[in-house]
Amino acid sequence: MRLTELWQDGENQSISFELFPPRTPKAADRFDTTLKALADLKPDFGSVTFGAGGSTKEGSYQLLDQLKNEKNLNAVGYFAGYGLGPDDIQTVLDSYRDLGIENLLVVRGDIPRDDEGFTPHPDSFMHASSLLEFILPRYDFCLGVAAYPEGHIEAESRDKDMEFLKLKVDLGAEYIITNYTYDNRFFFDFIDRCHSLGIDIPIIPGVMPIYSEKMMSSLARLCGATITDEIRHGLAELPEGDKQAVLEFGIEFAYHQCEDLLKAGVPGVHIYTMDRYKSVTEIVNRLRKNGIL
Repeated sequence: MRLTELWQDGENQSISFELFPPRTPKAADRFDTTLKALADLKPDFGSVTFGAGGSTKEGSYQLLDQLKNEKNLNAVGYFAGYGLGPDDIQTVLDSYRDLGIENLLVVRGDIPRDDEGFTPHPDSFMHASSLLEFILPRYDFCLGVAAYPEGHIEAESRDKDMEFLKLKVDLGAEYIITNYTYDNRFFFDFIDRCHSLGIDIPIIPGVMPIYSEKMMSSLARLCGATITDEIRHGLAELPEGDKQAVLEFGIEFAYHQCEDLLKAGVPGVHIYTMDRYKSVTEIVNRLRKNGIL
């Protein structure tokens, strides 16, 4: 199913998850439990990340195969083009097409930081818009793009970031999945900016539960998400070193974020699972139990 079919009547609100291929043998041992638990929640789709430069090429393909053919889920492949040449890009996309994948999220991808020997292909695409232009005449995927309600961390300005988003939509992007924010006001302001530019395709907000204080701080630095005073004060009131209390705080906070977004009429919410399932399961079950989803 093409993702745009999920939202075409304007009534259905989707729930979806992001997953990434396990990066270590220890993570792989835990992953089957995570995948089963998340698949049992019957999400509308699951997305699979793709490391820039093709660093997770095999793992991404295998996980898409698992989601689609073992778990019978609608699988969406992220595709990060940075570092790859045109022939490599076509090889990967041919394999996705042959697997039956219908939907892609097209991103530039982060520049690898932990591989000093990495050298991008000289014909690599430096922007997601250029990658879109390459894919569109060659494939029939339903193509989505990423967006940043608070602005991309590398952007010259938020206005310039919005210009690039409008370019990607004008080129043919059919849906948008956003980076997470911890304050929904950033998302609603972003929606207003999109409407002012004539962007009217489905925009799905990303939600990142707080799994630990360390992870929260690290990810926020990497992607430019604001950690609000509400979160800082809430975490400061918890018993020091109580990881379970942090987890429960994160569940409660993300639940109310999703509730607010869904009641405001967003087409769906996309939860960044970090390959964890307990918080996600609690959030989704509460949303459904309370008739919000």
